[in-house]
Amino acid sequence: MELPQKSGRRPLSLTCCLCVFLLQLQAAWTGECPADGRTWVPFKDRCYHFVHGEEDKLKVYNFENAKSLCPNSELLTIQSAEENEFVIKYSPEVWKGEVNVWLGMYYDTNSEGMMWFDEQPVKFTNWEAGSSPSDFVPVETCVAVHSDTGKWERVSCLDDLENGVVCETAQTEEAKKKSSGLLSGLVILCVIAIMVVSAVVWFLHQKQLPGSSLFTAFEYHPPFRAPDADRSCLVEADELDSGP
Repeated sequence: MELPQKSGRRPLSLTCCLCVFLLQLQAAWTGECPADGRTWVPFKDRCYHFVHGEEDKLKVYNFENAKSLCPNSELLTIQSAEENEFVIKYSPEVWKGEVNVWLGMYYDTNSEGMMWFDEQPVKFTNWEAGSSPSDFVPVETCVAVHSDTGKWERVSCLDDLENGVVCETAQTEEAKKKSSGLLSGLVILCVIAIMVVSAVVWFLHQKQLPGSSLFTAFEYHPPFRAPDADRSCLVEADELDSGP
């Protein structure tokens, strides 16, 4: 024997699924990343564009060529192990096989050490064995990261050609505010939709109950009072007590 299904479960669950879908769609549509026609991938508070397809015309690039592919942005900088792992895991989504990706790092003669082009300090490194900068580093030293291992290698900025370019930029405050406003609006709409659907389901459920009408729940129920028969009994008892 099949048990009757609750009529409100399906519409309510569908509404919740619709709300979740709208929130996911809003996040993908708004982005928080540049809207320049290229595919930007958000990670934490940064955005990344993996150069591929028709944009990847030369296939291999020296350092200056790679920089030219990142207008209004910088070459990839990696500040943590999590960011390094993100680049490695996303690379197969774009490229096939091993790719050596240019990093926006160079040897600074003033500080006599490696520096990021966005002037951020080098807090994290992942050098492969034998590639860590020594006391005798050529001035034109740059760095590439291997997409299969995530290890960094010293390369020549002028002579070496690498086949991977990733552009990076910060998420804009304007986009964050826009995303926050749209997200708040969608949350409010979803809450209203859930309340409306719940109310409709409740009314339909009340209507289907035996002997119930649509407004059964709103019928007036007066305060408790003694039945008329009980009141008559009390009157007769008072008359007997007051008799001769």
